[in-house]
Amino acid sequence: MRTLRSFWLILGAIFLLCLPGFIWRPHQEAHVRANYRSMIAPVFLVPGSSATQNRFNALVKELNKNSGTKHSLLRVEVMTNGTLKYSGAVRQDDMRPYIVVGFENRHDGATNIEKQAKWFGIAFRALQKTYGFNHFSAMGHSNGGLVLTLFMEDELAATRVHADRLLTIASPFNLEEQDATVDTPLFERLCANRDRLPKQLVVYSIAGSKTYTGDGIVPFDSVNRGKYIFQNQVKNFTQMTVTGANANHANLPENQQIVSLIQQYLL
Repeated sequence: MRTLRSFWLILGAIFLLCLPGFIWRPHQEAHVRANYRSMIAPVFLVPGSSATQNRFNALVKELNKNSGTKHSLLRVEVMTNGTLKYSGAVRQDDMRPYIVVGFENRHDGATNIEKQAKWFGIAFRALQKTYGFNHFSAMGHSNGGLVLTLFMEDELAATRVHADRLLTIASPFNLEEQDATVDTPLFERLCANRDRLPKQLVVYSIAGSKTYTGDGIVPFDSVNRGKYIFQNQVKNFTQMTVTGANANHANLPENQQIVSLIQQYLL
């Protein structure tokens, strides 16, 4: 009888010793899941209106040449019915592939930019399922920066994927509005939902300055409005202005200063 009682006492002591571990383990697993970063972390590139998924071919070639590492280039075109067309491929050993997402309907205008943000979400979820990444960085030229910002506000949280860095080039957060006292509905929408942006996101916004007021297409004030969207919402926000040769809107992605900034801050 005494032996049996000793057995239960020992068993109870073991249980009490192990109890903290049983309680702690689920918390540990949740912490690991929340902080784990996959080996693969693609860099998404989104062109502006009128540009196709081939827009960044020269840029990627330049980045690969300067880095000494040839990263894969996968191009995706999202059709208006939500289907995807692929060209290029991601090498199995490439952990930092470039993925360009373009759109069949690449027209300008606030309504269409919001549609493109939805189409980008379709491509993003399909690619995440295929390649299994759980974090990424992104660059958007012109309206491509708006597409990425809208996606991060509206859909990113539901994917449970972490956004590391976002770099926007000449993105018109107030569209092409010339009057600095006027807020467009799209700008108001971006401001209204800015609290949904990832809190650990690092953002760089680059403006081109062909003239004192803008890059020839996008007013400087419109790019400058990014600070009202990102400041105090993300981990860090930095705005830069590029002047000199190739500082006009269309040539900015090939501007050598911007190529260097992409390598330094995004990659």
